[in-house]
Amino acid sequence: MKMFVNTNKIKKVGALPARFYALAFSLLLVLIAPNLYAASTAEQLKNDCAGCHALVAPTEELLTQRMTRIGPPLYYAGSKYNAAWMEKWLQAPTRVRPGGEFFAQHTVVTDEGDVIDKSTLITHPVLSSAQALAMTEQLMKMLGDVKNQSDFEYKPKKSSRKMGAMNFGKFKGCRACHQDEEGYGGVSGPELHSVSSRLKPSFIASYIKDPQQWEPRSLMPNKELNGKEIQKLMDYFHLIGGE
Repeated sequence: MKMFVNTNKIKKVGALPARFYALAFSLLLVLIAPNLYAASTAEQLKNDCAGCHALVAPTEELLTQRMTRIGPPLYYAGSKYNAAWMEKWLQAPTRVRPGGEFFAQHTVVTDEGDVIDKSTLITHPVLSSAQALAMTEQLMKMLGDVKNQSDFEYKPKKSSRKMGAMNFGKFKGCRACHQDEEGYGGVSGPELHSVSSRLKPSFIASYIKDPQQWEPRSLMPNKELNGKEIQKLMDYFHLIGGE
């Protein structure tokens, strides 16, 4: 019995493996590319950010270390920051702390009083939209040792701006260190007129309740406020933040 072989079919069949491997390779790239990008972002975080930010919790932070800190700790960034704010901020950084991470390092004495020497403040690098998204996703994975955030669930309530400002500035004394309006208030702490968009409500409440549980060397005093008083402050932040 004679066998007839169609050579055209052999060519077509022989070409299938090449196309198949090309397709398989493309699919493989699709699957592993995000992981490779995440790995490169994690490496970038380590190489570019560790010089200014703590990426792991210190076993003990000395006061001298707190005084020479350049940027805020990031090992609990995912528990602290709102992702949408972080992604936007990394593309157009603005100064959150008017006096730097530790104001005394940037303070000079003048005839008009102590002022911040802005020339000594470091400017944060600007990231592209793709870099900002990748970095934000990486930071949101860094939760640190989550504290009592679940103890307080914030639900905004209607509040008076005038009474909120009085409570913030006069009754609680927060304006001595923080600005609730741009250019109005203290400079030793971060500004708070954008805090409602910057930080997660659960973190704000937790930090107000006990700052030292997050940062043993935090310069913010623990005023031992109850849930009702914390709610008042957060309602004011929500109000001035325009949310």
